[in-house]
Amino acid sequence: MIQAIQLILALSFLVFIHELGHFTFAKIFHVRVEKFYLFFNPWFSLAQMKKFDGKWHFKFFCKNDEEDDEWSKHPESTTWGLGWLPLGGYCAIAGMVDETHSTDDLASEPQAWEFRSKPAWQRMLIILGGILVNFIGALIIFMMLLWHWGQDTLPLRNVNTGLYYSQIMVDEGFAQQDKILFIDGQEPETLSDAVQSIIIEGKRNVTVLRGNDTVQLVMSEDLGTRYLAQQNAFDKAEREKGRADKTYKKKRFVLVSEWIPCVIDSVFPDNAAYYAGLQKGDSIVAVGGVPTPCNVLMTEELQRHACDSVTVDYYRAGELQTAHMFIGDQALMGVSIRWNIFEFEHTDYNFFQSIPAGIKYGWDILAMYVKQFRLVFTKEGAQSLGGFGAIGSMFPAYWSWYAFWHMTGFLSIILAFMNFLPIPALDGGYILFLLVEMITRRKPSDKFLEKANTIGFWILIALLILANGNDILKLFF
Repeated sequence: MIQAIQLILALSFLVFIHELGHFTFAKIFHVRVEKFYLFFNPWFSLAQMKKFDGKWHFKFFCKNDEEDDEWSKHPESTTWGLGWLPLGGYCAIAGMVDETHSTDDLASEPQAWEFRSKPAWQRMLIILGGILVNFIGALIIFMMLLWHWGQDTLPLRNVNTGLYYSQIMVDEGFAQQDKILFIDGQEPETLSDAVQSIIIEGKRNVTVLRGNDTVQLVMSEDLGTRYLAQQNAFDKAEREKGRADKTYKKKRFVLVSEWIPCVIDSVFPDNAAYYAGLQKGDSIVAVGGVPTPCNVLMTEELQRHACDSVTVDYYRAGELQTAHMFIGDQALMGVSIRWNIFEFEHTDYNFFQSIPAGIKYGWDILAMYVKQFRLVFTKEGAQSLGGFGAIGSMFPAYWSWYAFWHMTGFLSIILAFMNFLPIPALDGGYILFLLVEMITRRKPSDKFLEKANTIGFWILIALLILANGNDILKLFF
């Protein structure tokens, strides 16, 4: 429920400011905006308001486009509405052929207050308004986050225990606890940067420190798609476990992680470890007789013993001891592992410092997403696409203002990028046609724009069905 609330709030905010960008530029150039809606309103609206005769007028639970209505006598004033279908929103601009207007809705002669009557550069800015506001809004969000909370980073060079590698990375030549030194001759700043370089950017030459030796590795060309395929297979297996046992707690696929020894930081009361007598400072070395030298391996072994009794070997004051405990359906023993073994770097920003830092942070996210987008056009990438369910799962299951605004900023970057794609019915489609018009000095006909928008609309519907269909299939298969 908390994830769903965060998703709806974030998308509502982003849709509102996106459409507000179109609205603002339209008003700057004296173009009428007939309707401004948050959420779609097929057949009826939850609420409407409009200012005329010097005051605001309101309607609730009203049918759309009522005839012989006092509101229709004031077309120069915008109708602000709240729809009931929370899948987006729209800004109906007079004289613009889009999902709200067809050529039949246009007057026979262009009017001075219509979109189609304005110069191409003004129409371009009206279309770009939504994208610009989403992108600039994301940068402002990141600026405020850095200004208020600062930034914590774990430099990869400070992970002195090395890294844990999943099987797909072991197949590429990595050994457990290898330390990544260089990727294509450059030193990655963080573990996230290293994964992005290898998986998303497809960089292939990796230098690692193995013990006291330096080892050169060459990644496979198809590592990115193989990773997606393995992640899809892993997620499917986890869903099957969840359906077999509805209380099963799904675990996350770990490609690469810091190698963190299993030293207990705290023991939670009334849990398996508490009743087995484990204490803070105990070092867990095996679960069920299987060595677990790091936290990821310990978690994997606990998952195999869900709803079962198991032995846990640990060191206390240099002495090896064994505890017997029953692991419940959540596959947890009830301890937290000591994470503060690495030296994090914290950076505080004043207001003026947060401006360039926030811009760089947002730009880096955009660059990462653009590079990652190439994987969407593979079979594995298409299977990984997700809709509203997948987006909602990216929010934490608890309320955190930092997490909420960080995710909102990330989604704002994505919304700006996706709207820039040259697909008819998206802002990018209009921008493409306007660029052609500005170069050729010939304006596409309204009929052509209507047909192009119709095609683009159905392309978007197909993508929406694919993404959300993947979410539905993952629930049952």
